[in-house]
Amino acid sequence: MTIELTQETRATAVASIERWFSANMDLRIGNMQAAELLDFFLRELAPSVYNLGVADAQAQMLARANELDINCYESEFAYWNGGRRRCS
Repeated sequence: MTIELTQETRATAVASIERWFSANMDLRIGNMQAAELLDFFLRELAPSVYNLGVADAQAQMLARANELDINCYESEFAYWNGGRRRCS
């Protein structure tokens, strides 16, 4: 899966890379060099970050699904004890 950025996001990212090099490395890199570096990061590193995000989202969803019986429970044969039900 290729991670695509909008043109606006890409332009902002390229400018940020140029600024980082200037501020932290005392090195001015051009727009094309910054864009190539961004492409490298998107191809090489972004899938790992994306996969971590998917794993985190999956863990959150599984945790919520496992709480369904705690959060919403319908008592069986509840007619004689006032039809008590618990659902939050």
